[in-house]
Amino acid sequence: MKSLADIYNHLPDAPSEKTLAKADYESRHWSSAVPGPLKPGSEEHKRAVAQMFRETFNPYKPSVIDWPKLDPETLHRITSLPIWDIAVQTEGKARLRMAAYANMIDDPDMKDALSRNAWEENRHKEVLSKLVEAYNIKMASEPPYIEPKDTEWAYLVTGFSECVDSFFAFGLFALAERAGLFPMELIETFEPVMQEECRHILLFANWLAWHRATMPWWKRPYFELRVWAVWAFLAYERMDLARSMDEEGNEHTQDNNFTVNGAKDMTNMDIKLPDLMQLCLDENDRRFAGYDHRLLRPTTMPNLVRFGLGAYKLWEKLSSKLHHEFKGAKHEAA
Repeated sequence: MKSLADIYNHLPDAPSEKTLAKADYESRHWSSAVPGPLKPGSEEHKRAVAQMFRETFNPYKPSVIDWPKLDPETLHRITSLPIWDIAVQTEGKARLRMAAYANMIDDPDMKDALSRNAWEENRHKEVLSKLVEAYNIKMASEPPYIEPKDTEWAYLVTGFSECVDSFFAFGLFALAERAGLFPMELIETFEPVMQEECRHILLFANWLAWHRATMPWWKRPYFELRVWAVWAFLAYERMDLARSMDEEGNEHTQDNNFTVNGAKDMTNMDIKLPDLMQLCLDENDRRFAGYDHRLLRPTTMPNLVRFGLGAYKLWEKLSSKLHHEFKGAKHEAA
């Protein structure tokens, strides 16, 4: 494996439109040449996962992004979003946690994939830092990033959190584009980052399946308990607000659950929650569509939302039926 520094040092400063289009397409479309099923735990599956992540790499460079000039209203909308402190700090923690976990792995293919994932998380942090600098967004001081004591727990929290946040972010991003409240240049600037998040959670879902398939059977019950504990922790975390202090002692309140609550900040369109959830499902399916169908996708949030939408439609149908029956009975009584 090349060092991660070597990967970055060879990123182009000013790629041509043709090069950009090719890289964008390749980052969204990939299939393994290996025939037959890709069973988690098999060498074929493991190598396909690592190959997918390596070959779908998009070589954009944060330092040369040309941030568009914004009109005062759009600039205010951007700078007032309650997410920037958490977004920057989350990417910083993700890089450290993924790098720490990658160092624990002996398998060279998975070590390579997770190391590259850590490097890309750091690039996301660079993108956000450049945006904050370009638009003069007031930020709290970043805390020191410390390697986790429980590396596996930290990696699981980061991975499952990205699966949740990315699912809703896909829908919100599409909603923002449709509403036209943000310039298309800004949307296009963040599009590679959004697709990269899709690759990240695709990697996590397949690492998880590989890890489960290859661990000793007697470790499996404890591991599954940890997974349930992670979900409980994430549910608790998203019911809370994060507060941080800047250098002047001013409090910054950030929304831990912005990816669920953020529709009102991304659009002036009146969209109902079921419609937003359907949009999240559609965008989730669209972003994964180009990757080999034999690779596993994250399923928890899509399945929960599908169940919720099914229950909502059933309730709507029953409510409508009861309403008509009540009106009919009332009419007959009169």
